[in-house]
Amino acid sequence: MSENFQLEEFGEGQAMVPGGDDEGTKAAADLAPVFDVPVNISAVLGKAYMSVSQLLKLGQGSVLELDRKVGEAIDIYVNNRLVARGEVVVVDERLGVTMTEIIKSEDSAG
Repeated sequence: MSENFQLEEFGEGQAMVPGGDDEGTKAAADLAPVFDVPVNISAVLGKAYMSVSQLLKLGQGSVLELDRKVGEAIDIYVNNRLVARGEVVVVDERLGVTMTEIIKSEDSAG
């Protein structure tokens, strides 16, 4: 038996969880055990495919052409699963990502 959940906005400290009270909500504090679970987040600018011989020819200053065009959205993965698309931004002289589209789970399989 599986349950489907939808992302909704809740007040501070509230989240939708299965088996909640009559309104179907519990305090976010009840979810505290999962807050410290580490996840791996990757922002992928693009991909390139090449043979090992081509790879071995790369050196400092080599240009690696990616499969994306300038201005095209980048993919954001959480634990190797596509969850969003976004744009590269600069935050205090560091690169960051602004999420522009959240990918539904049925769209991210594959």
